[in-house]
Amino acid sequence: MTTPADYADFFDGHGAAVRRVGVEPGPVALRIVPAQGAPRDWRWEDLRRLPDQADPSRTVLARTGDNAARLILPDGPLLATITARAPALDRAPPARRVGALLGWSVAAVASVALILTWLVPALADRLATILPPEGERVLGEATLTQIREALDETGFQPLPLCDDPAGRRALEAMTARLTGGVELSYPLTVSVLDHPMVNAFALPGGQVILFRGLIQTAGHPDEVASVLAHEIGHVAARDPTRIVLRTAGSIGVLGLLLGDFAGGSVVLFLTERMIQASYTQGAEAAADAYAARLLRDAGLPPAALAAMFRRMQAQGGEPPPMLRHFLSHPGLGDRIAASEAAAAPPGAPRPSLSAAEWQALRGICD
Repeated sequence: MTTPADYADFFDGHGAAVRRVGVEPGPVALRIVPAQGAPRDWRWEDLRRLPDQADPSRTVLARTGDNAARLILPDGPLLATITARAPALDRAPPARRVGALLGWSVAAVASVALILTWLVPALADRLATILPPEGERVLGEATLTQIREALDETGFQPLPLCDDPAGRRALEAMTARLTGGVELSYPLTVSVLDHPMVNAFALPGGQVILFRGLIQTAGHPDEVASVLAHEIGHVAARDPTRIVLRTAGSIGVLGLLLGDFAGGSVVLFLTERMIQASYTQGAEAAADAYAARLLRDAGLPPAALAAMFRRMQAQGGEPPPMLRHFLSHPGLGDRIAASEAAAAPPGAPRPSLSAAEWQALRGICD
């Protein structure tokens, strides 16, 4: 028969009611004796102690293999007896259903990977085809503002756009020659960022960005024109809109999984994505073919694009971001060869800019 000190509160795991039960330490088990019903034996080796956040003076016991039942004991001689007899009281219970947990974990990771690699790109590609041109242009302007702010090293104002009047006129003349007779979903806007990076990229809404470093690296205006034609190809295919939408969707998914992923991190991530211009190999090949047609129709040699890439390769050292992107695709040599083999325009080609215009373009950031 138990003494009053050998009483405890018991939750059987099947209902919310707490019952007062007797507790009897036995040779192999702790016996729980309810007022009604059969006793229960909890073996000593199965007992585990749980923390009680509401009342640290009490001890909560559970049993390995029973996730719901709880026995709540006050401090006293009975607790000392249990502590002495239960060999694994403060030991973590053995892991159960490890295989199932591992399977669910693998399934969760696979689901996230499927969302990021298939669902988000598929939705982005669909949205890119139905987004109104006005919406794309606003998206491109906002993205350009973020990029200019992220690339600024002073921390006081966005990276400036080069606006020397003579240089702007030369750039507009080159753009007009390339796009004569070309129909786009929105007006094309070509700008030059005052930055030494050898790079160029396109943004949603018909914006093409050239870097000062690209213009200064080129040895001939046709090389700049070939890069511009390539980026116009991305604009025509709405590739930049797909990148922005895919990036935004990926950030949203990662934000749900990892917590807040906003603010400066988003700006930097989006900036890196646009500057690196990580299009698919198919999109790059299509932009190459588009550029070749554009150059040929403008009376310019398609081989100028290959010449620009070869010039970058000849510089040695760390390749610029644009070339690193092309090098990430295994077919760079094939693409250079394709540009060199593309049909030249009939007759003698006329440079995209006169000597005076070329000098003005090279000084657009002065």
